[in-house]
Amino acid sequence: MSVNFKHRSKELEMMDDPNTEKEALKKALSDISKVNRWLGGNNITIKAIHRLIKKVPTSKEIIICDLGCGDGEMLRIIAEIFRRKKRNVKLIGIDLNEKSLQSAKKMSESYPEISFFKQNILEIDASKFSCDIIISTLTLHHFDNEQIKEIVQKSFILANKAVIINDLHRSVIAYYLFKIFSFFFIKSYIAKNDGLVSIKRGFNKQELLQFSKEINVSKYMVDWKWAFRFRWILIKE
Repeated sequence: MSVNFKHRSKELEMMDDPNTEKEALKKALSDISKVNRWLGGNNITIKAIHRLIKKVPTSKEIIICDLGCGDGEMLRIIAEIFRRKKRNVKLIGIDLNEKSLQSAKKMSESYPEISFFKQNILEIDASKFSCDIIISTLTLHHFDNEQIKEIVQKSFILANKAVIINDLHRSVIAYYLFKIFSFFFIKSYIAKNDGLVSIKRGFNKQELLQFSKEINVSKYMVDWKWAFRFRWILIKE
């Protein structure tokens, strides 16, 4: 059966089911993390962070919030980089999945600079929250278009410097390449299934540009990156 890539799919991912067993979810998140490492997906966000803080004095603490942090791997990577560079950083992970947060907290016990919260970003009081950069990796495609505009607009309000979004390019080539890749390298059935669904729920460049216009952000950029990702950066003036 052929797959239609003209519009974003409304098919739900198994990981979004609150009844998914904790161990199955943990294995799926582990497989997704491995794919990110092997294909260099996390570097897309890391490079953008470096560029944004290049002129910030090294003595100043940088606060970064990860929206949809999952098991916290991205925050641990950032923590390690800042430690090597001897820069102060405060890292905040927010997610709505309690099972993912439990794994994140356990895996991040040796990182006091990281804290995790079960939180809906739309419910955060801007007068009581402050951060420099909000990042989001492979999270936005879980939502429909109207929700995405709400989430990104609220993120832009909360971040002092910028919002960095790293998400999937909806592409027939990406879909079938992932099918081959997952056959050999991914063990978890949930990760195999959700990887394909995620691509169908991903974006094309025009959609991201349109979102930027509709939420009334004047300074933004959308770049295609390997492996079949878009990096969407919204910058405060």
